Amino acid sequence: GRTLQERLRCNFGCAHPEGYRKALRKMKIAQKFKLPIISFINTPGAYPGIEAEERGQSQAIAEAIREMSGLRVPIITLTIGEGGSGGALGIGVGDRYLIMENAYYSVISPEGCAAILWHDAKKAADAARVLRLTPNDLLELGIMDEIVPEPYGGAHRDPRRTYDTVRTHLLKHLKELMALETDELMEKRYQKLRGMGKYIEVAA
Repeated sequence: GRTLQERLRCNFGCAHPEGYRKALRKMKIAQKFKLPIISFINTPGAYPGIEAEERGQSQAIAEAIREMSGLRVPIITLTIGEGGSGGALGIGVGDRYLIMENAYYSVISPEGCAAILWHDAKKAADAARVLRLTPNDLLELGIMDEIVPEPYGGAHRDPRRTYDTVRTHLLKHLKELMALETDELMEKRYQKLRGMGKYIEVAA
């Protein structure tokens, strides 16, 4: 939403457990009818309230991740704004991972990270560098597969051009995925998930 009223109505983009369960039901319907799934991600994270925890927030997200991993239809995820923590993961398992040029994808916001590590939210810029949450970082780490370019000034400055660009990128990846046999699709997804990220070994 753009106004305070719209954001309140949408819970500031933070889904409750019921939201993840509903999304998963829709995805299983797509699988039943052999339809591909495209997930648009824009959330700072799952709703962190006590009532959400009482209704099984973490379980709902975990089940969604598990079940999405095994859906036998092509899945494309596109992070269009914020890709925050488990809230994004709960609808963000797929075969191809796309991200808009000015979006981010991270386990925590830079402000939250700075507050935890340094007890100073003003160090958000330092936290952002450590988190490596930019599209270029995510591409290098093997998490994202492609960065979708935005018009100068951001996607909101030219919605029609943004729509055309997103459509072109989604159709390209969808065509490639639809050409795969189901078993090959599942194996590639498994290898993609196993290959995300980088690490170094340090001698003890």
